[in-house]
Amino acid sequence: MTDYSDSFLRSILTSTRVIAVVGVSPNPVRPSYYVARYLGLKGFTVIPVNPGHAGGEILGRTVYADLASIPKDSNVDMVDIFRRSDAVPATVDEALAELPKLKTVWMQIGVEHAEAAATAEARGIRVVQNRCPKIEYQRLYGELRMGGFATGVISSKL
Repeated sequence: MTDYSDSFLRSILTSTRVIAVVGVSPNPVRPSYYVARYLGLKGFTVIPVNPGHAGGEILGRTVYADLASIPKDSNVDMVDIFRRSDAVPATVDEALAELPKLKTVWMQIGVEHAEAAATAEARGIRVVQNRCPKIEYQRLYGELRMGGFATGVISSKL
């Protein structure tokens, strides 16, 4: 299911505080980077997860190799997945095992996995597939216009 009510999406965005972004890139023109940057600018704590950049920094925050490496007191309540759909089951299993405060698994545009979603939902975790939290935030909170994003131009710059 990828048809979500506005109230469901709004409840996630208003209750979420800490987001682990799996697959975030340090390249500022990549969608994962500018989505993570945008979410940080909107007040969310963003924890970058990318094994290829572990130990470095993205957006001024330490990059972790995997969800298990994130300190337990980080209180991650949402995982935003920027990985191919076939990588989702392992990511969801790790999130369920390692993140005790997890409330939401969010899969980016083009990312879906029905079985992994069912696994998370069976544990009481909210799941969003094939959507972008940046776009949904902008749409729900008046930052989207008929002509496009707030500036009328899609850009990685805010």
